[in-house]
Amino acid sequence: MTSKIGVIDFGGQYAHLIASRIRRLGALAEIADPETLTPAEARKLYAGLILSGGPSSVYEAEAPASDPGLFAAGIPVLGICYGHQLMMHQLGGEVKSANTREFGPAVLHVEKAAGILTGETGKRASVWMSHGDEVVRLPEGFESIGKTDDCRFAAVLNSERRLYGIQFHPEVTHTERGDAYLQNFIKICNLENTYRLEDFLSQARIRLKEEIGDRSVFFLLSGGVDSTVAFTMLTDILPPDRLYGLFIDTGFMRKDEGLAVERALQSHKIRLNVEDASPIFHERLRGVVDPEKKRKIIGDLFIEVQASRVIKLNLDPDKWILGQGTIYPDTIESGGTKKSHLIKTHHNRVPAIQKMIDEGKVIEPIKDLYKDEVRQVGTLLGLPDELVFRHPFPGPGLAIRCLCSDILESTGTISSPDAFNMILNKHGVTGEIFPLRSVGVQGDQRTYAHPIAIYSEKNGSGVSRETLLEIARALPNLNRTVNRVLFLVAGKRPTLLRKSSLTLDRVNRLREADHIVSSFLFEKQIYDVIWQFPVVLVPLSTREDDGDALILRPVVSADAMTVSPYPMTDGHLNELAGRLLDVPGIESVFFDLTTKPPGTIEWE
Repeated sequence: MTSKIGVIDFGGQYAHLIASRIRRLGALAEIADPETLTPAEARKLYAGLILSGGPSSVYEAEAPASDPGLFAAGIPVLGICYGHQLMMHQLGGEVKSANTREFGPAVLHVEKAAGILTGETGKRASVWMSHGDEVVRLPEGFESIGKTDDCRFAAVLNSERRLYGIQFHPEVTHTERGDAYLQNFIKICNLENTYRLEDFLSQARIRLKEEIGDRSVFFLLSGGVDSTVAFTMLTDILPPDRLYGLFIDTGFMRKDEGLAVERALQSHKIRLNVEDASPIFHERLRGVVDPEKKRKIIGDLFIEVQASRVIKLNLDPDKWILGQGTIYPDTIESGGTKKSHLIKTHHNRVPAIQKMIDEGKVIEPIKDLYKDEVRQVGTLLGLPDELVFRHPFPGPGLAIRCLCSDILESTGTISSPDAFNMILNKHGVTGEIFPLRSVGVQGDQRTYAHPIAIYSEKNGSGVSRETLLEIARALPNLNRTVNRVLFLVAGKRPTLLRKSSLTLDRVNRLREADHIVSSFLFEKQIYDVIWQFPVVLVPLSTREDDGDALILRPVVSADAMTVSPYPMTDGHLNELAGRLLDVPGIESVFFDLTTKPPGTIEWE
């Protein structure tokens, strides 16, 4: 009997997350190519198939598709989002552009507790949507088993053929009963309790030894959880003289970051080398505004510093390969699968590194894992909790949390659509679209759009949290010119987007604000309930020569592929904002209300 599930990748941001979630639920899953998998191979290799989401419409000329014969292969098939639409389309149903696009939470009404909804009798649960098209007519033999207010066929099945389709994403943690739905599919495939994460670790050690061979590894550590866990994995299989770890201080690290990482690793008897490369990083990034250029410059500089150290140590470049702690979200957001869209280029995926990867000169021990899996592996390796469960921090550091601008523009230059104003007026608030932009993801595609700020007479007070979140859900779904919603907590209302760059003063301003936030979280004992807390400096001010606004972006997640804003209490939020306004140059404090999708965790 086959003992794994094949996940057919149609280029969705969540394709590999599906496989990861299945593994965590106790069954082995692997990615399959829709262009090459035949029905005969599917029967031989897999106990079931899952068709992933994707950024395309099934009617597009170049839309990805798998062999329709897979539905007659005699094994269970589950279609998710685009995969659901493709199944319906190929089997004779109809798919159209949805009247109401859905990005974020919706409520699933279970109509029939069958198939992957077995055991859900009478239940209503929050599910995560990310789609612009929807199924409007089912193929023969299918019936509806679940719907949302805006999606008639949110869950369907053909019980005789064991074919299942759902419009929402069960693999993300923000689908309330997602694990239960996927566990039902695992049961249908007869694969319950057939895989453990310990199996990954033992298999990874064998794979890494084979990939490395008789070569040695020069490993770049960013100071984050991912690179630390990946480096520790290599210390288990390589002798000290064949593994060299280098922590590069870019000048964009958090306060005392390098020292904290060095001490943590030393306590685990792992030797780390540190190089202060901050002067060259600041020099190369001087005057750079575009976020993609920032990331590429930083990625190239990591390689340049590494190459310089190789020469200094007189290491043979033919015998030493590069190691890095890339995880799967870094790859997928960089457009790293065949049909996925670029969201933002990770510093581990700039062209210079991609070329080395193509040449077989890079080793990435955890490239197929998600953050929660990485943390579990770190625990299995014996790393201390204070290191394994630290908040994620991007390799480029504060450089991508300090937004820049090459224009001077009034904040009132972009008019809000009438549909926006109707919603804002309904709730007694005003709004203003800012002329700066940030990266987002909607329907598995990148957006580079504007934030809209919400104001009330009492700043952040006077409007309920539920109302603010309702507004934040509604506005990006109405118009793609906006992918984030903020509200002003405290301080002045900005009037200008000013010209600005990555000056030392601005970076230090952000570093101090970030330190205040981190200290506050520990003081209030809420650090462990927050997944990540980016603190973003933006050049929104009341004057041309100086001053910034600060964006607070605390989020709740398990895998970074979907997030919700962490519900800070008004008391905590107002107290924190008061401390931040004491930092010279910070004029206002905003709170980012945006889920992912439509906004990514980081702004750049």
